Amino acid sequence: MSPESLGLAGIVLLFVLLALRMNIGLALALVGFLGYAQVVGLEASLAVLGLTPYSSGSSYMLSVIPLFVLMGQFAFVSGISREIYQAVHTWLGHRPGGLAMATIVGCAGFSSISGSSLATAATMGTVALPEMRKFGYDPSLASGSVAAGGTLGILIPPSIGFVIYGIIIEESIGKLFMAGVIPGVILSGFFIATVYVQCRLKPELGPPGEHFSLRERMRSLAGVWGMLALCVLVIGGIYLGVFTPTEAAGVGAFGSFVIALCKGKLNARTVLDCLMATGKTTAMIFLIIIGAEIFSRFLAVTQLPMHLADLLGGLPWPRHLILLGILLLYVALGCVMDCFAIMILTTPILFPVVQTLGFDPIWYGVIMVMVLEIGLITPPVGLNVFVISGVASDIPMNTIFKGIWPFMAAAALAIGLLIAVPELATFIPSHMK
Repeated sequence: MSPESLGLAGIVLLFVLLALRMNIGLALALVGFLGYAQVVGLEASLAVLGLTPYSSGSSYMLSVIPLFVLMGQFAFVSGISREIYQAVHTWLGHRPGGLAMATIVGCAGFSSISGSSLATAATMGTVALPEMRKFGYDPSLASGSVAAGGTLGILIPPSIGFVIYGIIIEESIGKLFMAGVIPGVILSGFFIATVYVQCRLKPELGPPGEHFSLRERMRSLAGVWGMLALCVLVIGGIYLGVFTPTEAAGVGAFGSFVIALCKGKLNARTVLDCLMATGKTTAMIFLIIIGAEIFSRFLAVTQLPMHLADLLGGLPWPRHLILLGILLLYVALGCVMDCFAIMILTTPILFPVVQTLGFDPIWYGVIMVMVLEIGLITPPVGLNVFVISGVASDIPMNTIFKGIWPFMAAAALAIGLLIAVPELATFIPSHMK
């Protein structure tokens, strides 16, 4: 069997193991080990298996992951998700669909300290859904706005997805963070506009809520200014070159700890819980990264990614048509797999194709993340939808999916805009110090 055929067989075996519900990190490592042994030899494969966990796990760049995860854990304990939502609620809640708009803005705000779509959807769902129920919101709009808003978690910096993508392709993580700012604002705006249009056409979907005075609105900001200032410090420090992403993550984790401490939310038990949750999340991500590194070495010796790049790059089709095929593949995979796993699994295979087609790697990273977000809310198995179903078990799945469709259309429009105007993603990174 030729090396290229072994590469294809390895990919098929990998998907079979994933279908059997094997841990993706272990599946990647097992297929990579067996494939490398078949192509190069058992002794070389054992050497790769022995060296890769240390070489990958000891990478200084990877230290940004546990620090940003810890930042999000301390922020969650401090109650910032509820405070962000309540603050936006006082400003927008009196408008038709205002609570759904507040949910999306709250998701965007929590995303800036969480970096995880599933965590954002679960946290904001717990906070926002009871409030929208109280004011008689249509269940499909209420659940759809939470599920869609949760997808902002891997786009708005600091995003763990951008960290992983940057490590795989050896691109600046700071530039990737900055590349997500404008698209994140645009996508949030599109989601808010989606709520506004729906409620203008059918006011009964989102009845107006309570009206607050200007004094009450200003008072509502007191609980969130510290965390928002910390986010501005972290992201601004990266943009101005004051911090590296890893240093910024350390500043963010420490600042988040201090804010939670000042609010009286920390004790020995909560600190231990935050550390344990951070350790579990970090271990899961590191296992996937180590497995992906072993699998990537196997693919490299088969030359399959390079042959695929040459094949697709030589097709007499417009490059944007090939890009569309890649993006549709991401949507399909996003229905059934975690976005981090998809990114780690497919990037070594498809990134050479993107390079051959001449697309900017930073711009492509933003596009890929936005498409993976759509996968998180796409039927039949959008993972964010399952999270919302778990938070609100009385809302049927088909009701949640019904509320998702308008937001999927808005996300598709935002992606189309970014494809038409790549500068929306590359402008800020191009001006970084």
